[in-house]
Amino acid sequence: MTAVEVTAESMPGGAPDPAAGRRDPTQPATTAERLDLRLVRSAGDLVLLARPRQWAKTVLAVPLALLDTPAWTLGGLARTGWAVLLFTLASSLVYVVNDITDRDLDRRHPTKRARPVADGRISVTTAAGFAGVLAGLLALAFAVGPALPGWPLAVYLVLNVAYSRWLKHIPLVDISVVATGFGLRVVLGYAATGATVSVWLLTAVFTACLVLILGKRRGELAAQGTGYRPALRGYTLNLADHLISVNATLTVAAFLMYLHTDAPIGAHREAIVLAAVPLTLLAISRYLQAVLVHHGGGDPVRTLLRDRLIVGSAALLAAAVGAGLLATSPPTS
Repeated sequence: MTAVEVTAESMPGGAPDPAAGRRDPTQPATTAERLDLRLVRSAGDLVLLARPRQWAKTVLAVPLALLDTPAWTLGGLARTGWAVLLFTLASSLVYVVNDITDRDLDRRHPTKRARPVADGRISVTTAAGFAGVLAGLLALAFAVGPALPGWPLAVYLVLNVAYSRWLKHIPLVDISVVATGFGLRVVLGYAATGATVSVWLLTAVFTACLVLILGKRRGELAAQGTGYRPALRGYTLNLADHLISVNATLTVAAFLMYLHTDAPIGAHREAIVLAAVPLTLLAISRYLQAVLVHHGGGDPVRTLLRDRLIVGSAALLAAAVGAGLLATSPPTS
């Protein structure tokens, strides 16, 4: 009988101990295990710095230019995807810089104080190094990718540097800068597809973003007052409500004008506009209800993506417009 057989037969029931080789949970972790755990947590905190939950904003904004593309091609879709990647890296870089800049303010906020830099889990030096890595990846992606204009990205980065330093403290200017960032995303999408820029669609995107940003500001004002964000001293709940209503009206009007004039939906235009009227009004009204009645809007992405009525209305609207686009100009290779 071999040594292996003797060992197996000496165990109860003749089988190897399933717990063999496992660390006793009652024993303290070794230095290597503690180091591995710290590395895993640090990697997770670096990912949090890049705000992956916010990437949906870029994924939704950049491809809007496909609505004006005369014919969808694989090359155009690939360039659009690359534009999404570029702005995802750029926005993540901005989030990291903002977390470094705002760390003292964030520590006084009931939820933002849990951010990695504000909480001290990631040092300022490490966060700055991570920002450098993102900047390098952005430069590399721009250099090796398809030929796209760099000015939308450059303007976005410059605006956000200015925003972090002083523009975020100027009421009304602060929300305009953030909304402009989304307009620049759509502009890069147009550059990727080669389509002619629609002023009506850009207007709808800009005013819709103002609605979302104002809803967030309103929620902050109602919950924390003006202590956390200095620019909130220039707002009141009444002013926020009025501005939300004005921009919601402009969003609906601009989007319907886009469908009526610029959208390449051909002979199906009137039917699609008629279908879009109730669906657009339902979606925007539901968001206003979430902000003004249910006191939501603090996380616009969460509200938009998790509210079934908004998602359902948007899906039906996308299906109607998509059907019109496909009927007019089917995809080509």
